[in-house]
Amino acid sequence: MNRPPPHTPVNEPPRVGHPPAAPVEDDGDTIHIGELIGTVLQYKWLIAAVTALALCGGIFAAFTATPIYRSDALLQVEEKGKSLSALQDVQAIMSDNVTVSAELEILRSRMILGRVVDRLGLEIFARPAYPPVFGDAFARRHGGSELAGARFGMERYAWGGERIRIESLEVPPSRIGQGMTLLTGQNGMYTLRDRDSRILVTGRVGEPATGSDIQIFISELHARPGTEFIVGRRSRGAAIDALRGQFEVRERGRGSGVLELALRGPDRASLTTVLDEIMNAYVRQNVEHRSAEAENTLVFLESQLPLLKSQLDAAEAAYNNYRQTRGSVDLTMETRSVLGSIVEVDNDIIRLQQQREELRQRYTAEHPRMVALDAQIRRLSTRRNQLEGQVSELPDTQQTALRLRRDVEVSTALYTSLLHSAQQLRVARAGTVGDARIIDSAVVSRGPVAPSQQRILLISVLLGLMAGLGLVFLIRALRVVVEDPETIEKHLGLPVYATIPHSKAEEAISRQSRRGRISGELLAITRPTDDAVESLRSLRTTIHFALLDSSRGSLLITGPSQGVGKSFISKNLGVVLAQSGKTVVLVDADLRKGHMHREFSISREGGVTEYIAGTIELPRIIRATPQDGLKVVTTGQIPPNPSELLMHERFTSLLDTLSGMFDIVIVDAPPILAVSDAAIIARNLGGATLLVARAGRHPIQEIEQSVKRLSQAGVNVKGVIFNDLDVNRQRYRYGYRGYVYRYGYRS
Repeated sequence: MNRPPPHTPVNEPPRVGHPPAAPVEDDGDTIHIGELIGTVLQYKWLIAAVTALALCGGIFAAFTATPIYRSDALLQVEEKGKSLSALQDVQAIMSDNVTVSAELEILRSRMILGRVVDRLGLEIFARPAYPPVFGDAFARRHGGSELAGARFGMERYAWGGERIRIESLEVPPSRIGQGMTLLTGQNGMYTLRDRDSRILVTGRVGEPATGSDIQIFISELHARPGTEFIVGRRSRGAAIDALRGQFEVRERGRGSGVLELALRGPDRASLTTVLDEIMNAYVRQNVEHRSAEAENTLVFLESQLPLLKSQLDAAEAAYNNYRQTRGSVDLTMETRSVLGSIVEVDNDIIRLQQQREELRQRYTAEHPRMVALDAQIRRLSTRRNQLEGQVSELPDTQQTALRLRRDVEVSTALYTSLLHSAQQLRVARAGTVGDARIIDSAVVSRGPVAPSQQRILLISVLLGLMAGLGLVFLIRALRVVVEDPETIEKHLGLPVYATIPHSKAEEAISRQSRRGRISGELLAITRPTDDAVESLRSLRTTIHFALLDSSRGSLLITGPSQGVGKSFISKNLGVVLAQSGKTVVLVDADLRKGHMHREFSISREGGVTEYIAGTIELPRIIRATPQDGLKVVTTGQIPPNPSELLMHERFTSLLDTLSGMFDIVIVDAPPILAVSDAAIIARNLGGATLLVARAGRHPIQEIEQSVKRLSQAGVNVKGVIFNDLDVNRQRYRYGYRGYVYRYGYRS
């Protein structure tokens, strides 16, 4: 079984005499999934807060959103390729294909919707004036027929249960589309005002009112006195467009001829009324169209009947006169056959010519139906010419008798046919039935179909998560800070002596200390198995190598800025060194903001300041601590000139004396970028200088500037202590390299 190569923990001391291995260059375009997961976990509470805020917004949107209801109905349209069933003889004249797609457009047309708008008065709009933002939601949730009481002192707004019905409203063209305010009064009185609060009309419910070119009739008004309504009249076109925007129609099943009509809107009570009226208007116009078709055909036939009657009378008179002058003329069987054919052909030609005359009013000569009729007429004319040729071979008497007889029979047949058709049309006109019928009347849905509250909440949560993640990665993009100790080694060439993980126990101790609940508690004493303490023990080993080429066993700890945890490392490192049998003294050299005395629950007075001033002897400034082998020297009184005191020869002699008395002297120095005190102390200390950097706190340039500042003062920084590393994030980012190795006793 193959084993992965052994990994050297970050806390392992650098090997003496061997240069560190070159770091592996990371491709800037590589996306580390583990790093993304670690970033999300690091900012999980921010993401949760943004998501919760978005969810609250979604709840508010779901509460205030206007519910939309849906009413639907079914309508059947028969596709016909024929006209009235009674008009078989004039079928081609009245033939008109009815397609479902055409009927769909008719249903959406201004002709149908305009009739609905006119009949129901949809140009008039009237609604209660609700409080802004949330008033409509409160009013919708008011139950019962009683009026809701005013809330928050807003008497003029409607809060639920208000009703108004305006039967008619006439306004001048200049006020079309403008809203007016109707203010209710006592005993059914009301006042109509314009936008400038000028009174336009004063009236009473149930009585017409006129004023300022405005006529209004209100049949119902149910509201508290002083309640406001918004009323007005929009243009007919705007009302039709608004109705068309709420109206839907489609064919249910291809080729079925069944149309599904639907109407959406917030007013649940009016949806069925409006949708039923749309269907009724469509059915009425369908019947009117069919009746008008029969009426037009009947008018045409009645205009032709007198002409045909006169032609028939003239033909009969001519035939009778010829027979009287020539005597009885008998037609042979052959002549009768030719006569029947000629009569049949002439009747067909006349019918086709009448059809062509009817179609000529609707179509051009190039229309396919006109071209087909012309072709049929030409074929029949050719046939008639052939029959005329046969007639020309007969004797003159027979030809004349045949011609006159033909005129009589043709006129008689055509007149009888049209007279019969006219009678059928008169009957059909009285009982015309359209091609459309209502299958299901309008029914409104029980609950709202939109918006979906569940969908709103789900979308708000998703948007909150996306916004939270976007905010997190924006913060990460704007914060160019060091998150990985390898970055320091790669850019600055400094060894990282120790990586101190974030300690929740130390966080709790600091929080309780700030609240005054505890004092003088050290993590290395109370939580010796904490991961941070284990890392300090590794640092203890590393310090041995750092002090090999130093003339003194002295250690200065500083950082780029305050708040990086140098005091935490100084005091707990002192405890860990003392626990290994070393004698250690911790000197608080931050004469500006030093607080080491609070960490050990001792007084500030009697420290470095008093020793330099010569007011106290050395043994009195060395204080005992709860840990054997560890002593502490406080700052003393805060002086007005800390830099000058640190440059005093007595401070240098203090460090020299303490180096002779203790195995290790740890000096907690001020931040190097804030003041120059750390450089002064390090130059006089003569030991090793360690720089504390906090994860996610500094840009690499800040750490580089700190090293440069110390180098300019002649101080060589031995290494860096990387503090407060988020172990969980590193675990996801680097896999096994992010783990902190834990090993301890278990009871």
